[in-house]
Amino acid sequence: MAGDTTAEKWGNQFFRWGPYALLGLAGLVSIASGDMLMTRDERHAASVLAVAALALQLWWSGIGSGLPEYDMVGRVYYVARLALGSVLTWLNPFFAIYVVIGYFDADRLLPRRQMYAGLLATAVTMAGSQSGGMPPADGTQWVAFGVLFALNASLTLVFGSIGVKEAEHARARAATIAELESANIRLEQAMRENAGLQAQLLVQAREAGVNDERRRLAAEIHDTIAQGLAGIVTQLQAAADSADPVVAGDHVERAAALARHSLGEARRSVQNLGPGALEHDTLPEALKSIVETWSVSTGVRAEFTVTGTVEALHGEIEATVLRIAQETLANAGRHARATRVGVTLSYMEDEVRLDVRDNGCGFDPHTLPRRETTRGFGLGGMRARAERIAGTVEIESEPGYGTAVSARVPLLSHG
Repeated sequence: MAGDTTAEKWGNQFFRWGPYALLGLAGLVSIASGDMLMTRDERHAASVLAVAALALQLWWSGIGSGLPEYDMVGRVYYVARLALGSVLTWLNPFFAIYVVIGYFDADRLLPRRQMYAGLLATAVTMAGSQSGGMPPADGTQWVAFGVLFALNASLTLVFGSIGVKEAEHARARAATIAELESANIRLEQAMRENAGLQAQLLVQAREAGVNDERRRLAAEIHDTIAQGLAGIVTQLQAAADSADPVVAGDHVERAAALARHSLGEARRSVQNLGPGALEHDTLPEALKSIVETWSVSTGVRAEFTVTGTVEALHGEIEATVLRIAQETLANAGRHARATRVGVTLSYMEDEVRLDVRDNGCGFDPHTLPRRETTRGFGLGGMRARAERIAGTVEIESEPGYGTAVSARVPLLSHG
């Protein structure tokens, strides 16, 4: 592109100053040969016409650069210059040095059809000059004029066509460069926008990660420490209310065991580890142990059933099922006033289903506070846990007819 800019710069300089140089050179040569080729009157006429040509060139230099391509003023300038040059060449053939400029700027000033006419008119003047001046004096000079005109016309038409093609190529290249520059500008703008969006997404992802970790820790605390503390309070209260030292001691021992278990679960939650119940047992074994412990702690009859072919599931899947079961049993113990609870774990073709049913007092799910159904750590917390692994939690309950909680999660095998 640097070469194209340099060539364009030199071309502009030539079309600006070239006519002056050619007119001056033609004038000097004509003056030197004036006594041989022109009469006194012809010299006077040539001087007046040369001054007119200079004035025409000065006028064009003042307005030509600001005109659009192929403007009518440019056409008038070309025709007027050719007319003056032709008359000057008629008076002295050496003024053809000035007329030759018409070969170079015809494609810049004239549309295509008019350009060929201008080139042919220039060829007539050049052939007349080369054959000895106009008009031809005899038959031999006419023949020479015809041959030279044919040669000049052929060359001008050939080079004119080449010039037109080069001009079209230059315009196409300029349009392509402009389009590429515009595309680069749009690309840079898009890259800046993408950089901004990426930064925004990073901030949002960081905030989402922080919020997700907060929710995870809050849910873990609720499922472990909070429930453990509630159990400890229940056992200690039972120990305080019991008059039998043996029974009171059993309650205190259970409270201590719950405290140790809750402490271990709290540590595991902080370290983002899975539930301790799954560390050495399978999911069915862990659920069975939780159900039996809950039954002993609450005095509510509870049964656990497994259906389907047991498979080792992904750790996150098993942890989610276990936490939902714990939360459901905790809710049943606190609110349901049930006498019987059934827990069923079903392994199906492409999902695992946990069903927890009780015969308690039931409730109307539509009347729960918004916090409990969305942002709380009860029913809303269970739904959030399931949704995190593309699962669902459905609750069916009615006052006086018990409650059924059904959790469905994908069956993703371990490993």
